[in-house]
Amino acid sequence: MDDATIKAPRAATGIPGLDEILGGGLPEHRLYVVEGSAGCGKTTLAFQFLLDGIGRGEQGLFVSFSESEDELRLVADSHGWNLDGPLHLHVPNVSEESSDPGRDYTIFEPGEVELNELMKNLYDLVERLCPRRAVFDSLSEMRLLARDPLRYRRHIIGLKNFFAKRNCTVIITDEALPDRDPQLQSIAHGVITLEQIPRDYGTSRRRLRILKLRGSSIRDGFHDFVIRRGGLQVFPTLIAATHQRGFKREKYKSGVEGLDRLLEGGLERGSSTLIAGPAGVGKSSIACAYAVNAAKRNERTAFFIFDERKSTLVARAAGFGMKLDELVESGIVTITQVDPAQLSPGEFAHSVQMAVDRDGVSLVILDTLNGYMQSMPDERFLLLHIHELLTYLNQRGVVTLLITAQNGLVGSLESPIDASYLADAMLALRYFESSGRVRQAISVIKNRHGAHERTIRELVLSPQNGMVVGEPLTDFEGVLSGQLRYRGESDSLLTTGTSS
Repeated sequence: MDDATIKAPRAATGIPGLDEILGGGLPEHRLYVVEGSAGCGKTTLAFQFLLDGIGRGEQGLFVSFSESEDELRLVADSHGWNLDGPLHLHVPNVSEESSDPGRDYTIFEPGEVELNELMKNLYDLVERLCPRRAVFDSLSEMRLLARDPLRYRRHIIGLKNFFAKRNCTVIITDEALPDRDPQLQSIAHGVITLEQIPRDYGTSRRRLRILKLRGSSIRDGFHDFVIRRGGLQVFPTLIAATHQRGFKREKYKSGVEGLDRLLEGGLERGSSTLIAGPAGVGKSSIACAYAVNAAKRNERTAFFIFDERKSTLVARAAGFGMKLDELVESGIVTITQVDPAQLSPGEFAHSVQMAVDRDGVSLVILDTLNGYMQSMPDERFLLLHIHELLTYLNQRGVVTLLITAQNGLVGSLESPIDASYLADAMLALRYFESSGRVRQAISVIKNRHGAHERTIRELVLSPQNGMVVGEPLTDFEGVLSGQLRYRGESDSLLTTGTSS
């Protein structure tokens, strides 16, 4: 590895997240390739790179072989960018010259004459402007003019050496074709590939990868990104090992006496808990109880809800005496409505990370994993993402509640995804029938961080008494399986109100 390259100053790209992946930016005075299919964001990335340089007082040059100046300004206007000032736009009339019937060549190849003339004009322009950053978008026309691969390679090497001597950092965009010539990649100091992956429903998923960056440590792998007004935003893949932090080990209580007894005092700070059960059994209400109790200790909570509206969650909590709306208004609780059809896994992980690192959240609630699964292209990757996300949250001392809705109402229930082995603790909620009424039961299936009761208790949610967890259901058998049998002499169930 070249020490001069390692210590070379970096040119920031101006793209949130990308500089982090690149280790601070692109080493200056080198040539880079940004490749991808049409519409994946190459031109937008190139503009952001130049505009960041302008913000630092550097002259910029944008050479477009395929789009007119009006088209380029239209792109800039859509992002709210001003291209006037130190940024110079240059659009060679390659197509007009090539199609001119008056240009007749008898000895030399037309491509050789036109390409030589094109390159001479570009070199003269660079000599006059002395840019610190330059973009060529894209090289398809140069490749067609060169016709011969050897001639094309010679011109690219000449371009690279010309700019290197003038302390200019260059980005060249190129189409990512299946049968593309790899010569440009081998010549370039670094290669960034952009992908746009269509999905059967919802928006396309975009991701990038640093294919190579000579003499530099990079964050390998694919990283999700989005294009919104203002340009690209990249979400570096979360690596939990880089986010370790010490925290005090202590019990995290729900404020519901019977529930805390089930967990022998509460959940462990820096742990994750899966709350599983059929629809409407009380999973989200338990999560709300933890959020309300956290607020009493002046600790912040972040809800990420996939399946129901924010107003529905707040109204349901209010029905059981939990004033979640007031906590949201005060800012100590945030509720983010997530649309799985518009979501990429990287963007979601970034949102959670910002809630913890920037906002100081100590309780994260994902409601539900079923909705989160819909945002993923493949269940294999879902489990990997969840594992890395939970590891990160645990290492930051955050208590995480994962809610999953199981298929069915009574009897044998099935989960669309088995994430139980990823969580440190698991609460199981069930419906059962007794005395002509539908009731709810709660139990702790596992708790890696400490002891827990192995009993099954009744859970009652009512407007009058809120959430109540009763005594162990010792007179009943088969509550979890749905094959209920009463073996006691008296009904030990709670009568504090109807459950909801």
